[in-house]
Amino acid sequence: MKKRHSTGRSPRRQRLPMAGLALALATAAGAAQATDVFRLEGFGAVSRAMGGVATAHDVGPAGMMTNPATLSLMEADNAAMVGLDLVTTDIDVRNRDTGESAPSRNHGANRGPYFAPELAYVQRVGAWSFGLGAFAQGGLGTEYGRNSFLSRGTGGLDTGLENASRLLVLNIPLAASFRASEALTIGGSIDAMWQGLNLDMLLGADQVGSLISAGRVSGSLLPVLGGLPDLRGAHFSLTRNAPLASGVNAWGYTGRVGMTYALSADTRLGAAYTLRSRMGDMDGRATLTAVDGVAGQIALPGKLQVRDFQMPSVLNLGVSHRVTDRLTVAADVSRVFWAGVMKDIKVAFVADGGGDLNIRLPQDYRDQTVVAVGGAWRMDERWTLRGGLRVAQQALPSSTLLPVIPATPRKHLSAGFGYAVSPRASVDFAWSHAFRESMDNTSLPNTSAPIRVSHAQDNATLVYTWRF
Repeated sequence: MKKRHSTGRSPRRQRLPMAGLALALATAAGAAQATDVFRLEGFGAVSRAMGGVATAHDVGPAGMMTNPATLSLMEADNAAMVGLDLVTTDIDVRNRDTGESAPSRNHGANRGPYFAPELAYVQRVGAWSFGLGAFAQGGLGTEYGRNSFLSRGTGGLDTGLENASRLLVLNIPLAASFRASEALTIGGSIDAMWQGLNLDMLLGADQVGSLISAGRVSGSLLPVLGGLPDLRGAHFSLTRNAPLASGVNAWGYTGRVGMTYALSADTRLGAAYTLRSRMGDMDGRATLTAVDGVAGQIALPGKLQVRDFQMPSVLNLGVSHRVTDRLTVAADVSRVFWAGVMKDIKVAFVADGGGDLNIRLPQDYRDQTVVAVGGAWRMDERWTLRGGLRVAQQALPSSTLLPVIPATPRKHLSAGFGYAVSPRASVDFAWSHAFRESMDNTSLPNTSAPIRVSHAQDNATLVYTWRF
């Protein structure tokens, strides 16, 4: 296996065959949750196995997703990787008053277990390294079915309406890295982004009333709902129940810049900054169902937008150190600026028959600091063992916790290995475990019943890399 911090390069000019990269994003069949709210805890099996460190350490082609400047640290002139993420979640919502449990299970084709692609190609041209990739950045997924206490309207009315979610965020980075000197590398990327959301969510009449009182509901359908004889709730369904479909979606872009600097042959510093995304409003078809104790369920089909749903800017600082020829350790500190993008979830609905309804669900996320440490031990020419730990501050206030957005894990333990199939090819595997995290919410408007959400998960990544 290769050593880190290599500085010698043999310039070799070749034509850049990036057009042949298959952007198989449509193979993604789900989403993931992680310590960084909706963001995965690392990209590629090397980074994932080491707790997500990637700012000052060569993690292969996947480095373009954290610090593109690390592409110049790769020993091979060219490399291609293909990988797959597998995510399994264990999510449970408990009614603290009654003790009833609503576990998130696979009730249909829409969700779980979750798969996501990892594809990348890097080619060196002189002092430059260019890369193109396709990665699942993260997301979330829940499915509570139609029969839990979450499907009851105000007064305990059973509705038989689903509560579920699936968010998938995909990045297609075009990256470049330049070796400015033996010590300094600089890099940047421009990413096309796509995000898709499936959502089924019941709001009780008391939740709707709380939102109205707070000035968070408007539109011409509001007096229509208020005029029903015995309103018990309102249900939004914007789901296409299939592995490769989303109810609403949008395209946008982001970018990042980064650098690494070698203090010595064994120690390297790194810094990178990812820009806040610029996503269009997610739009598509939806159904708003008014649940009434007298009139029953009144379904209103129409068009729906989730407005200004963005991914945050991120500042990464890192250091890596080669302790011996066999042992390398690395650490990253990240600041994720959630407060600037996740204040409210804004939903705008226009019924086919006329009338509109606008709702702002409070979220009030806080900025979070994430610390990751990891190590890699090269056993011999073929085997490398890796491990890491990742710990984050909680970004989500308990008072705005939603059962369908339980982004609560803060601690990941990871491990993995690399195996050199040949001098040019390797297989890398990573497993990470998110320790169970529980949060309580007893307050309107995001819950009617006092709830406790408990969430743990396991992620696995398998990557094949060919260097040439």
